[in-house]
Amino acid sequence: MAQVLHTQKKVILTLALLAFGGLSASVAHADQLADIKKAGVVKVATFDANPPFGSVDPKTHDLVGYDIDFAKALAKSLGVKLELVATNPANRIPLLQSGKADLIVADITITPERAQVVDFSTPYFVTGQQFLVPAKGADKLDGYSHSRIGAVKGTTGEQALHQRFPAARVLSYDDIPLALTALRSGNVQAITQDSTILAGLLAGAPDKANFKILPDLLSKEEIGVGVKKGEPALLKAVNDELVNLEKTGEASRIYDTWFGPSTKTPQPRSFKIEAK
Repeated sequence: MAQVLHTQKKVILTLALLAFGGLSASVAHADQLADIKKAGVVKVATFDANPPFGSVDPKTHDLVGYDIDFAKALAKSLGVKLELVATNPANRIPLLQSGKADLIVADITITPERAQVVDFSTPYFVTGQQFLVPAKGADKLDGYSHSRIGAVKGTTGEQALHQRFPAARVLSYDDIPLALTALRSGNVQAITQDSTILAGLLAGAPDKANFKILPDLLSKEEIGVGVKKGEPALLKAVNDELVNLEKTGEASRIYDTWFGPSTKTPQPRSFKIEAK
């Protein structure tokens, strides 16, 4: 009887191991890139209210923007249709992890914390905090290390100022127009904000000739495409296409469409998309 029970246990254990092995093999061989191509569509989470990265065109009601153009290029390179999934900052990663989106192309900054739950492509956009200063002011950030500098309350720019220039006096404002007013009146010698926002602010200022944006970044933020963890084939396909867009000049064309000299937020392109 004992021998029979022993044999039964061995059989059950063997079957369990085979079942587990089969499950592990199926998981190991899961390939989201193959699934996307089989379905003929790639679902991309992107913004619908964050211009110029993604917003609704009031005339066509289509989603348009810098991120949208990259999403279109990625879908084309995969040979599939594009399905845009409108999202906001809080929902980007949950959409990817739940399978409701295959990729995140939504102005998502690459951070160590996010990289624990999402794989990121090589950066396809680089931005950061810059200084807006009087036209006759110093040309380097360090020239303002002991100055009064304006920043918007609760922003990464405000935090970066305290870290990099502890001897400076940081004055916080509710919004960037108030900070610009302080700069105009001489209450501060510089103000800091995201580079694209400063570019748009200066472009719309009637006295823009009186100011300049310093080229150096107070902080650097790299934007990448989010890919679900454990999908190396899909991540490689995304990276290969991003680098290809740089080589062909298409990446520069997309940039100029949304950030070039003829836009509301003119900003020279200071980065290249490079392979990791």
